Amino acid sequence: MKKLILILTAAVFAVSCSDNLEDLNQNIKDPTTVSGESLFASAQKQLADQIVTPNVNLNNLRLWTQQLQETTYTDESQYDQITRAIPDNHWREIYRDVLKDLKESARVIEATDNDLTNNLKPNKLAIIEVLNVYAFSNLVETYGDIPYSEALDIDNLLPVYDDGLTVYKDLISRLNAAIGSMNTSVGSFDGSNDLIYGGDVAKWKKFANSLKLRMGIMLSDVDAGLSKSTVESAFSSGVFTSNADNGSYQYSASAPNNNPMNDNLVLSGRNDYVAAVTIIDIMNDLEDPRRPSYFTDVDGEYIGGQIGEISAYPDFSHVADALVDPTAPGVLLSYVEVRFLLAEAAARGYSVGGDAATHYAAAITASFDYWGVSDVASYLGKPEVDYASAIATSSSTPAWKQVIGVQAYLGLYNRTFASYLSIRRLDYPILTQPTDAVSGFPTRYTYPVVEQTLNGANYDAAASAIGGDAPETQLFWDKFYTFDF
Repeated sequence: MKKLILILTAAVFAVSCSDNLEDLNQNIKDPTTVSGESLFASAQKQLADQIVTPNVNLNNLRLWTQQLQETTYTDESQYDQITRAIPDNHWREIYRDVLKDLKESARVIEATDNDLTNNLKPNKLAIIEVLNVYAFSNLVETYGDIPYSEALDIDNLLPVYDDGLTVYKDLISRLNAAIGSMNTSVGSFDGSNDLIYGGDVAKWKKFANSLKLRMGIMLSDVDAGLSKSTVESAFSSGVFTSNADNGSYQYSASAPNNNPMNDNLVLSGRNDYVAAVTIIDIMNDLEDPRRPSYFTDVDGEYIGGQIGEISAYPDFSHVADALVDPTAPGVLLSYVEVRFLLAEAAARGYSVGGDAATHYAAAITASFDYWGVSDVASYLGKPEVDYASAIATSSSTPAWKQVIGVQAYLGLYNRTFASYLSIRRLDYPILTQPTDAVSGFPTRYTYPVVEQTLNGANYDAAASAIGGDAPETQLFWDKFYTFDF
């Protein structure tokens, strides 16, 4: 009993001597702050995961672009955006898990005073800004008008929506500033916090210019002057010049840091997807040598499931093993895409260091090289592929949209948003109307239901401004949309 009294007395004495009783409630095992570098790493992974994932709750663009087809549950192949709240989920992932972390990362890094790393601070902030632009541009390209000037303010739960074209132009200005502030003679993040380029500022500058190239092309039908100057400036400053420049997030062998394709198509134990008939038919008609790199065969044949219909898993081709490797890189921006964009720019009359045919052939060659496929010369020599021959026989006006569009579709296989952008901008290839489709081809995500419910007045204004919150509403950059089944 005396021993117990002594213990209690000591405890009371210790408490009475404390200047701050709240200190007793602190969890000394957890860090009190998170570094800006760690927040940047988190934002990088969240962005890559959202762009790469095939999870039907988060990203259905392999289905919408008819590269894959569902086996059992066909709602998403039929353009159903609502049942799984896909627009809500993508909105949340980009705003909350990417842009919010990037904003806090920049704030913490800006406020950190460290004599050893202060000279790296401008480059870190510039790289964060590049990913900010990437994420915001994705939202504009996906939804149209979005919260921007009042976004990411925790005290403002009802942000206004800004005009998409105005936002896009401002993003290009921000990107120009970030590119201009990069100093390639010093470093930035270390390899543990930057799993895209390991802090290599020169590579980040190429990434920024390549993103600027894409954004410039997106404006080609709405502001030709700004489009041309933006594209030519990006090219002059230095875009990707090989597959080694690809902006790819490096996944690892084990969950939760494995590629989401591996997580959803292998570790899940589910057989939810087969190849889609649309891409398979195009590749079969061309006898495309990339087929074994893209898909498995069925008794020596490549067979795709009908769009919007149930497709028994054993009867059709599936994604090739390379796509579900846990360490497969998650590509955010690629050299193949850049070369097709340059082909399009040249076809539009922009000065980008070569004609459309040269960039087009280089884009296809880059795709073959990326997938480790040889004999690209024979493929390029096919009348249906050779640029001049294909242009001469095209029924499209202008012909280059069809020629570049079809090959870009094949070259951007497994690239989700990049493939979706290309199809909407070029209107090729012609896709198949899904069985029991719930809408026309979705040229955008509809706005999240939560925005309609909680931010109704601003949602109504935005929906009216873009011409209606419908899947088929053409966004500001999609002026010459001619896509039809």
